[in-house]
Amino acid sequence: MRKPFSFDTQLDAARALVEQLRLEARVCVDFVGEFARQGAAVDDERFLVENGRFLAFVTNGASLTNLLAELVSFLDAMTVKVSADLDGFRGLTRGEKFIGRFSRQRMWRRHGARVRAAPVVERLRDLLVKSNETAAVIASYRTIAIDFHKLGEHQLIGIVEQRRRLVDRIDLARLRIRELNAKALTTQGRIGLYGSRAEWERMEEERRALKSEADHVADEEHGMREDSQRRERFINLFQVFVDALNAQVGQCNALTRKMVIDTEERLLIYQAQVDTEIAGSKVQISADLFPAIAGPIELFERNMLLPQELEHRKRAADAVFASKFEAFRQDPEESSRGAIIDTTKMSRRLRLRFLRP
Repeated sequence: MRKPFSFDTQLDAARALVEQLRLEARVCVDFVGEFARQGAAVDDERFLVENGRFLAFVTNGASLTNLLAELVSFLDAMTVKVSADLDGFRGLTRGEKFIGRFSRQRMWRRHGARVRAAPVVERLRDLLVKSNETAAVIASYRTIAIDFHKLGEHQLIGIVEQRRRLVDRIDLARLRIRELNAKALTTQGRIGLYGSRAEWERMEEERRALKSEADHVADEEHGMREDSQRRERFINLFQVFVDALNAQVGQCNALTRKMVIDTEERLLIYQAQVDTEIAGSKVQISADLFPAIAGPIELFERNMLLPQELEHRKRAADAVFASKFEAFRQDPEESSRGAIIDTTKMSRRLRLRFLRP
């Protein structure tokens, strides 16, 4: 039975896994570099050891991105929950309606004060705190993955080039073997056809020398072929490592994009529920306090977040997220949501409308 989800526990686990993967990636990249410098000295026994390390990194990397995806998905679900809780504050209480008979301005001022004092608004701020923490972990690992991907890919290209040159040498050796064997066969055919016995012995000695050289080149070709096959196994292992890093960078990009869009969404909900013109109300949401999600916050501070533009971007970000993380794909019924905030029962000053996908 699965334990109840704990955001803090999952976040701490993600942070620990990031540091673990940083060390694992360093070990893997260092070995790729070692192989690039002295691949001939690395045997098959070493391959078994390194294979376990590389595959462990790939597995742990997948676990981390899935863990981060779960955190992002959880925050998205909590945004829906907070939005639903805010529904209880859309309408007016009896007292507010009574005040409205005498002063609509006072009525909406009372309504705004009630909404600002609601604990759900604090929960929305808490969501922004959690978004900042999650975005910071994603950004941290994205940087790690990009850096080690560049190093690993650069070294892998060098190793592939080394093997290509080795294959060229094998091809030349095979041509040389065919040439020597052909000469030996021609010499053998000439023996006994003409010349003196001394001439026959000289040609036989020449034939043996050609065959000996051909056998020597064949031994070298066999050794180079085994070396090429061994290098190919390592190259395949390194390619899996580099491809995994590249995939993880792509997944981090998808997570980052979704985090940006979802943060904008949370800020729009906050903006609709809190009178940001009141002194001090925006101090709790600033780019300085939330550096990992500073982009959306800066737009929020400049009043540049537009709900009309968010719907399409939200759908696109969710689609990419779902394609990268199948386990968190939502059913069509779950993704078909109504308006986050019903504007029909709010004043024009608080009016906001945009649809969630």
